[in-house]
Amino acid sequence: MNKLNILVIGRHPQITKTLFTLVNKMENCVGFSALTDEDAIKIFNENNIDLVLLSSGIPEESEQLIRSIFTDKNPNIKIIQHYGGGSGLLSNEIMEAMYIK
Repeated sequence: MNKLNILVIGRHPQITKTLFTLVNKMENCVGFSALTDEDAIKIFNENNIDLVLLSSGIPEESEQLIRSIFTDKNPNIKIIQHYGGGSGLLSNEIMEAMYIK
């Protein structure tokens, strides 16, 4: 199985770092992280991102911008929101987003 490239976007550095660490501990995942729209867009454009994980603190206008740019480039991109609940919930959310239509 190919590894999933997951971009974690958040505004709270510690929460974003924690999610990034959890993603990278998952067997078939490679994590990237961004704290700003600019960094998120740059990472997305430079890598084959399979899933975008939105964390807490992202303003509505930023989320809309990110969704618009990412889906314009890749209409099949999976974008999910995660606001906590532990690594088990995170893993389940990722697997559900990627494998359940």
